[in-house]
Amino acid sequence: MAKLKLTYFDVHGGRAEPIRLALYLGGIEFEDYRFSYGEFPEVRKSTPLGQVPVLEIDGLAVTQSNALTTYAGKLAGLYPKDDFQALLCEEIMGSVEDVTSRIVSTFGLQGEALIAAREKVTQDYLIPHLNWLTTKLGDNKYFIENTLSVADLKTLAHLAWLNSGRLDHIASSLVAEHAPTLQSFFNQLMQHPKIVEYYATH
Repeated sequence: MAKLKLTYFDVHGGRAEPIRLALYLGGIEFEDYRFSYGEFPEVRKSTPLGQVPVLEIDGLAVTQSNALTTYAGKLAGLYPKDDFQALLCEEIMGSVEDVTSRIVSTFGLQGEALIAAREKVTQDYLIPHLNWLTTKLGDNKYFIENTLSVADLKTLAHLAWLNSGRLDHIASSLVAEHAPTLQSFFNQLMQHPKIVEYYATH
């Protein structure tokens, strides 16, 4: 087994969280290197493209969060083997990444500019995206083949962020109010024994 080192901010959530969860659930050993926001200017000097997460695989640094999530999912047995189901898995992860980028684009704004930007993101992207995810999930427990996959873990981290109250001018009740099926999915997944174990120890 390759030696793995994952580098990301010292936070619960974010783009590295699905990678961390997949590796943990799969029983894959890895170094979970976390750093503070204040350390990022120095850390980014040694990362590909000056960004994180980065996964070092036997010393080779690889970036791009969805690619790393896919890789971790394959190692952990949490990625579909069927090509079409893999496509659907990537569709879910890509859509979550797209809307995450929309939110991140509002970082640094203040005052009325931030309020306006967050309201636009909520109405034009977040609510339609939550509705789309609800349709994709349907009556199933999980998104892909009704089996736990990294599509679920990516969505879990995203919903946790939206529910956290850390995003000013995006209501923490947004998911529950506009996508109660997704809120139920989130609540259920947070009770998964290995996920409970992960958060109890991290």
